[in-house]
Amino acid sequence: MKVVEFKEVKKSYGSNTVLNNLTFTINEGALTGIIGRNGVGKSTIMKMISGHTTVSAGSVKVFEENPFNSLMVSANSILIDDTISFSVKLTLADILNEAKRFYPNWDAHLAQRLFDYFSFNLKSHHHTLSKGKKSTFNAIIGIAAHCPLTIFDEPINGMDAVVRKDFYRALLKDYIAHPRTILLSSHHLEEIEDLLEDILLIHSGGIHFHGSTTDLQEMFIKVKGKEQSVLPSIANRSVFSKQINGSFCETLVKNDFTLDDRRLMEASGIQFSAVSANDAYIALTANMKGGIDDVFSRTESE
Repeated sequence: MKVVEFKEVKKSYGSNTVLNNLTFTINEGALTGIIGRNGVGKSTIMKMISGHTTVSAGSVKVFEENPFNSLMVSANSILIDDTISFSVKLTLADILNEAKRFYPNWDAHLAQRLFDYFSFNLKSHHHTLSKGKKSTFNAIIGIAAHCPLTIFDEPINGMDAVVRKDFYRALLKDYIAHPRTILLSSHHLEEIEDLLEDILLIHSGGIHFHGSTTDLQEMFIKVKGKEQSVLPSIANRSVFSKQINGSFCETLVKNDFTLDDRRLMEASGIQFSAVSANDAYIALTANMKGGIDDVFSRTESE
């Protein structure tokens, strides 16, 4: 079943086009990462899916309905981001009790266990929490609600490294126990690539990649060996990064080698190794004008 469907979606704010001609489908029961650098439109996509904002052109369907002003979509989804606010009159205990009444699949026992694990005070108020504590409490709501469509938009803002790790672990364990469609946006793919089944990579207002984590990794490969052997072997190939240490060279290259190519190169001492999804993400979104070193080299030459 299609849970989310975008068709030629465009979103503009005045003369600024944030997203252009987005077409993709997210099926039921997948944990999908919405990945991209800051400012590429990830939050805008999340808000359109949850019905918080409209499209400028094209169409968005969630559970086969236009999500904007849809009671059915609202009742079956939850958006967790850093704009969530609660009444200042409610304690954290009150919020948990209200969530129990509002979300039909609410897991009160899990919420309480997470609440205790992360050392919250029942009498505290949401607006008095630190940024990291707010994010952690919001994440508890998102996990325990067990909504058919659960959306986390950059949920780790303010969390320290240990808490982030615990959040990811809790999310994965609960997803395995209670499968549902989860969208998780981030620009830190290195932290979440082991959680994700699918990746939707947004760059320059469009889709750069949409598929499995494995497929993304297999688009590139690392080639390592003696510089005198490696560089001639990749001279006519797409090279995304290169590091030379003494006589040793390591490069990230588009993975379009044939089996015969690899055999010949391996016979000359060249090694091939798989790349992480994060390495592939960086390669796909790299600035083709050059890296930061290029900025300084041009400055020094002027």
